[in-house]
Amino acid sequence: MKVLIIEDELLAQAKLEAMLLSLDPSITIIGKLSSVKDSVAWLATHPQPDVAFVDIQLSDDHSFEIFRRHPAQFPVVFTTAFDKYLLESFEFNSIDYLLKPITEEKLTRSLNKLKKLEHHFIYGNMMKLIQQSQTAQKDRIIARKGTEFIALTLDEIAFFFTEHRIVFVKVFGGQQYIIDKNLGELEDELDKNRFFRINRKIIANIGAIEKFKPDNGKIRIFLKPEMKEEIHVSKETAPEFRKWIGAE
Repeated sequence: MKVLIIEDELLAQAKLEAMLLSLDPSITIIGKLSSVKDSVAWLATHPQPDVAFVDIQLSDDHSFEIFRRHPAQFPVVFTTAFDKYLLESFEFNSIDYLLKPITEEKLTRSLNKLKKLEHHFIYGNMMKLIQQSQTAQKDRIIARKGTEFIALTLDEIAFFFTEHRIVFVKVFGGQQYIIDKNLGELEDELDKNRFFRINRKIIANIGAIEKFKPDNGKIRIFLKPEMKEEIHVSKETAPEFRKWIGAE
């Protein structure tokens, strides 16, 4: 397994390398980097790793900036002394989130997750394969829960929504999963006879519209499963919504 380490504290970098090699002697450390700038340059000029262990707080910025500039096509294990970045880490191929101090027990858990993933995806092509399957199979959407990937039929999906810059899908059974696409990409792919962009945060299946009513020029939407916040179609989009749902 080819491993990339991004960590700006040299002692922590050396300790992580030693623990990884002790737990799995077949591991090869192909790079050790300490800044966002160097990491972006390295990723642009080297073959991708099988996995990267990445400290979130680096000397020149948060490591999330690395993957905004060079989107990860490989699994990432984030390491940090803080738990406040957990939700944001899911945007960047995170398969685990290790709180410092890092122990052999925590590393073993991460390596075991990677081995489970290996049964289903070739490292380095994981997200590419998912995206290809989404394109090839318009009747299915690939979602994930932790390290598990779930194929959902469009009939199962009630709506998509964003929260804390993460896109989730809610199924009619009430469960929700993460989607590795933004709402704009989903809107382009989905059947527009079945799905409608309610507002900038929600795309709904026509079967999830329980009821709706006028509200000062806008339209208030009631979804099933229910959402806690009020949902509205804007005045500008209201005529298009009425036409889509057959109210005109």
